[in-house]
Amino acid sequence: MTRDWKGHRPLLACSLALAVGATALLGMAAQGSSAQDSSGQVASAQPGGSAAGHSAADHSAAGHGAAAASPAAGKHGGHAMAGTDGLAPERDGYRLEPRVAGLPAARPVSFPFVVTGPDGRPVTEFAESQTKRMHLYAIRSDLTGYQHQHPVMAADGTWTADLAALDPGVWRVYASFAPAVGSHQGTEYVLGSTVTVPGTATEAPLPAAAGTAVADGYTLTVQGDPTSAEAFPLTVTATGPDGRPVTDLQPYLGSYAHLSAFHEGDLALAHLHPITPVTAGGGGPVLTFYALLAKPGNWRVFLQFQTGGRLHTAAVTLRVP
Repeated sequence: MTRDWKGHRPLLACSLALAVGATALLGMAAQGSSAQDSSGQVASAQPGGSAAGHSAADHSAAGHGAAAASPAAGKHGGHAMAGTDGLAPERDGYRLEPRVAGLPAARPVSFPFVVTGPDGRPVTEFAESQTKRMHLYAIRSDLTGYQHQHPVMAADGTWTADLAALDPGVWRVYASFAPAVGSHQGTEYVLGSTVTVPGTATEAPLPAAAGTAVADGYTLTVQGDPTSAEAFPLTVTATGPDGRPVTDLQPYLGSYAHLSAFHEGDLALAHLHPITPVTAGGGGPVLTFYALLAKPGNWRVFLQFQTGGRLHTAAVTLRVP
């Protein structure tokens, strides 16, 4: 795929909102994979799967099961333009407050936290985004151990995320949400905080960039021309374990795929969904994205997709010149 896509500017204006200002991620071009169960927990299939990522971003309308290329798809991209990349714990008076400073290693653990509002009190009313009111992401500083969870909230506003066992080291957690009330109602935020897991940490090297990734026998082929200068189209083609094109993708969080990317070094988070709309009968084999990757460098990208009721996670490294 080349950068000569000027003729698609009208489409970009309509659906780019999905990614615009989202210094968003995308692009799978790398090696490495991880396995995830239906709870959203992922254990890297390559202990060395590390670094990458990228800055700000949000999801497309497809993330809500809406027609992906509709103007409404641009809402999240617009919010991402505000700089919600998880690098700060607070924005517009909303603050992520973990109830613990550290978590134990080598065993499943619960992570409690609250989101306080401009009045300093825990927020208890959240809008649904990608079929959930809260998304929690976790990644170690070397970009291994990715987890994507959907916490449960108590009446007092305390959220609890059940995390899979964590390796020793410094971890960053991200809360992605949209308030349902107040002056910023409907605005999507991604706030981040650091927690420490005690023990001897051994950092893993970042897998090299590549054009394909494999997860649970599925092969994902990525085509695109990444650039930090402007938004660009990206396609991901899925081939099944039998070598045939995948046509039975099932909706996951209202879309056929969920992409999370982390920038090597600063751990900025971006996530986004394909503009490919969900239809009856299953999706695939090609998913189309529009991405704006405003930072050059390495990104570690995690693509989650579902077939036969099972959630798969592929991890790839993308190099943006």
